[in-house]
Amino acid sequence: MDHYLGHNAEDPALEGTYAGRSDYISPLDDLAFDMYQDPEVAQIIRRLDERKREAVQRERYDHAKKLKQAIADLQKVGERLGRYEVEKRCAVEKEDYDLAKEKQQQMARYRAQVYEQLALHGLLQGEPEQVQRPLRLPLQPLAHASSPRCRKHVPSLPQPEEMVPENQLADPLLPEQPVSHVLTPSPRCLAPDQPPPATTPAPQSTAEALPYDERPLPATRKQPGEVLAKLEAGEADASDARRRSLAGEPEPLTEKALREAGTAIDVLGESLVAGAYSKTWSCRENALLALYEKLMEVPAGAPKEDAKNMLRASVFLTRRAIKDIVTSVFQASLKLLKMLLTQYVPKHKLSKLETSHCVERTLPALLARTGDSSARLRGMASNFIQEMALCKEVRALQVVPSYLVQPLKPNCSAHLAMSQVDLLARLLRDLGMAGSGFTVDSVMKFAVSALEHRVHEVREMAVRLILDMYAEHRALVLEHLPPDDSSTRRNLLYKTIFEGLARIDGRPPHGERRAKEGDAERPRNQDSPGRNTAPPNIPDSHYLDNLCIFCGERSEAFTEEGLDLHYWKHCLMLTRCGHCGQVVEIASLTEHLLTECDSKDAFGKCYRCSEAVPKEELPRHIKAKACTPARSEKLANRCPLCHENFTPGEEAWKLHLMSPSGCTMNLRRTHSLPKAPAPPQGKGSITARSGTSGPKAGSKIPTPKGGLSKSSNRTYTRR
Repeated sequence: MDHYLGHNAEDPALEGTYAGRSDYISPLDDLAFDMYQDPEVAQIIRRLDERKREAVQRERYDHAKKLKQAIADLQKVGERLGRYEVEKRCAVEKEDYDLAKEKQQQMARYRAQVYEQLALHGLLQGEPEQVQRPLRLPLQPLAHASSPRCRKHVPSLPQPEEMVPENQLADPLLPEQPVSHVLTPSPRCLAPDQPPPATTPAPQSTAEALPYDERPLPATRKQPGEVLAKLEAGEADASDARRRSLAGEPEPLTEKALREAGTAIDVLGESLVAGAYSKTWSCRENALLALYEKLMEVPAGAPKEDAKNMLRASVFLTRRAIKDIVTSVFQASLKLLKMLLTQYVPKHKLSKLETSHCVERTLPALLARTGDSSARLRGMASNFIQEMALCKEVRALQVVPSYLVQPLKPNCSAHLAMSQVDLLARLLRDLGMAGSGFTVDSVMKFAVSALEHRVHEVREMAVRLILDMYAEHRALVLEHLPPDDSSTRRNLLYKTIFEGLARIDGRPPHGERRAKEGDAERPRNQDSPGRNTAPPNIPDSHYLDNLCIFCGERSEAFTEEGLDLHYWKHCLMLTRCGHCGQVVEIASLTEHLLTECDSKDAFGKCYRCSEAVPKEELPRHIKAKACTPARSEKLANRCPLCHENFTPGEEAWKLHLMSPSGCTMNLRRTHSLPKAPAPPQGKGSITARSGTSGPKAGSKIPTPKGGLSKSSNRTYTRR
């Protein structure tokens, strides 16, 4: 079909249809030739091909050349007639008989015009009478009055071919004048070939009169005619489209639309469905409003089967309109859908099955519109979904909650994810948990999946959702969260969540609580050798004064400024990031480089050693296999400085980073070792002060956001 409707005016002329071999098969005998040609024209082409071969055998090469040109032109005529036949059949299938009749007349007119040109050149001698005599149609001629095509053909007596001047057929069979319309083939038999009549010699064309090297290319000569042909070929369609546009009528439905909307057409009528499928937005909007009025006029006593069919057909068109990019059409679809749920279904007392069908067919499209780039459309879609979920008929089905708690997809857009989380939180406040379709398990699974979204706004909304759920269902929420330990608190989101849970419970933050526990354990170990007696009766309000919460060292010099200097230069548990300048825990340096650092995009994670490696060096690093494979966190810790595995646990970090036999790449320790004086009586070493021995629970820096008067975040910037 596309081959027929598309047109390439630069089709090459027939190449060498003559060969002296006995096994030669003409291209005109190929099945493909008949597939794309009008049968009647195909027979004429075969007759002319026979005459051309006879002329070659008689060594009349000029005459053979002209027949070759005539065959090439007739091939284009046959293909065009074939295309017109296809257009006529399509019109018949659509039951557009006016268009089919118009195509038939165009074909007949074009065929008559072509046969008249053939007769002028004496190429129809010997053909059947119905071919030689063109049809007389009361239609406006396609060519100008001055054109030779408009001159009436006067039959002449046949004369021998030898008496025909050689320049009689110098002009091409079909001048490069466009023809706007097309026709249907009817197979006919042609009479044997006869010599052309003696007529007045036609003037030689300008291109033929020029020397061979100076003649213009055929493609150049045909270009203006091709442009006009394309313009005239689409003239009928363009005029019809303009007429329908001015009249406010929708264009006819395509074959695809007819197949797709067949059921809706049977119920609502083709004109209304054509308006809903129209390319003009005003026609689409008017069709929805007309459908609204039509449904409102259906009496309450109508048969339920008819009411159900109208509902399903209306839902089909509404679902299509919800996806419309035009705001007014989208608003009309929401108005129609609201009427279906709140008025049409109760009025006709339709079953829950029909209501469920209405919601399930339209809700996915509505949820997709909550991710629209337009904030106005996003708000309209979200508000309508909330209103629909609160509707009495829809609320009983519990369909909307089941869609909202589906986990977010990894490639979900930011707008769509934020709208879904916000809509879920709003409906939880409006509907609650009892009998609404929401469960703690489904909501928490959704919230935990939202914590992994790439957009931080979505993650923050998920944190708030979890905290709201915890205020109502404490134990059930904790079942979906990881244990509250130092490993989990390396993740800033979970750290924020656990601190929020503590505030809801009225408990002190984790870091504050552990610092109190460590301070309370000091009197138990005061008799240990190498330890100084802890200051008695430290008020609770000053328990963090002069204490480094990272390495556990206490000093009178640790004022607010002294602690900043200690964190910045001396604390053995901290290091400064060489890329962003922040001071971070050595234990969390790898995570900082991958997730928090300003240069995090420049680092990748090695799957073997689990460390942060610059992306430029990562392929070479992996290929070299020089790194030591990392072990599970339960089996060993991994030092990002010396790249060694060591004993798991929090206390092992202090032992590894602060003891003399520990990490050899901890520059703060190696620089301070030669300068470290022998500890005097009553003064413990750094390792002893840090509590590496004894039952005191070590700290991998629990960093509460509130409650600390000193620098309390995990990362510290220069003051």
